[in-house]
Amino acid sequence: MKALTFKRYGKADQLAFIDTPRPTPKPDEILVQVHAAGLNPIDNMIPQGAFKPILRFQLPATLGSDLAGVVVEVGNRVTRFKPGDEIFASIFDLGTGALAEFAVVPETAAALKPPNLDFVQAASIPMVALTSWQALNERARLKPGQKVFIPAGSGGIGTFAIQLAKYLGATVGTTTSSGNVDLVRSLGADDVVDYNKQQFETVLRDYDAVLGTIRGDAIEKSLGILKGGSTIVSLIGPPDAAFARARGMNFFMVFLFGLLSRKIIRGAGKRGAEYSFLFVHPDGGQLSQIAEILKSGHIRPVIDKVFPFAQAKDALGYLAKGRAKGKVVVQMR
Repeated sequence: MKALTFKRYGKADQLAFIDTPRPTPKPDEILVQVHAAGLNPIDNMIPQGAFKPILRFQLPATLGSDLAGVVVEVGNRVTRFKPGDEIFASIFDLGTGALAEFAVVPETAAALKPPNLDFVQAASIPMVALTSWQALNERARLKPGQKVFIPAGSGGIGTFAIQLAKYLGATVGTTTSSGNVDLVRSLGADDVVDYNKQQFETVLRDYDAVLGTIRGDAIEKSLGILKGGSTIVSLIGPPDAAFARARGMNFFMVFLFGLLSRKIIRGAGKRGAEYSFLFVHPDGGQLSQIAEILKSGHIRPVIDKVFPFAQAKDALGYLAKGRAKGKVVVQMR
């Protein structure tokens, strides 16, 4: 089978298609014929070595985290799926990749594809959906009537997180460029700040939660819009000691991450807020719950562009420009 791989860290030109044997599922895995793979910014960051201390890959490694496809084989301990089932899944942080003609997926990471979505739409969902769910539903424990700030509302995370927050009954504030104001409003955003004209920290007030999605000083600035008892969940860091302990890292890494996050944790504490760093994890159970919401039509996929598998490197390059409205997807079949 063909797969898009990288041979070593740090070199963008190391990405290459290779012919590799079709994988064999373990007893608790399913083998999926991949029809489409959704791309995420981290797919560009991993080959650069940005997550080398955290994520372990056996090189050459296949790229990609999100997929949708058809089950062609199941391990002898699998009970939830059978050949012919249409599924979608995130296999992020599992040591395998989605940009391939076939992929093995742990049974616990997969969910049945919502019947109202095609494979391209379904492939766009898993990582952004799980990230939004784990951040807003689990960490922030968002309740109806609360206010959440989700910056970069037209991006992959933003377009899904806004819709999920509205489904949970929250009021949503976001930032975007002038050309994307109508898009984020159509997704349900209530307070929209055009970052070309205003600074969000001078406009927004009394928020209960912030989803950190933008690098730089945006998280520090967001402290000013929070009220007491609020929550900051960051997807871009700094990582904290709790994250290091959850990953089973050594004492030095726990200390280092604690040091890196000390400033923002203290700043949040002064506002009566709580800070945490979120590293999304695959969860087929959560994805099944999200599938029900998608089936009901309360949340819709937002896709910017679809590339054929042969142009997967171009798709990653397009995503890296940071201008996509919603998701970028690679279609295998």
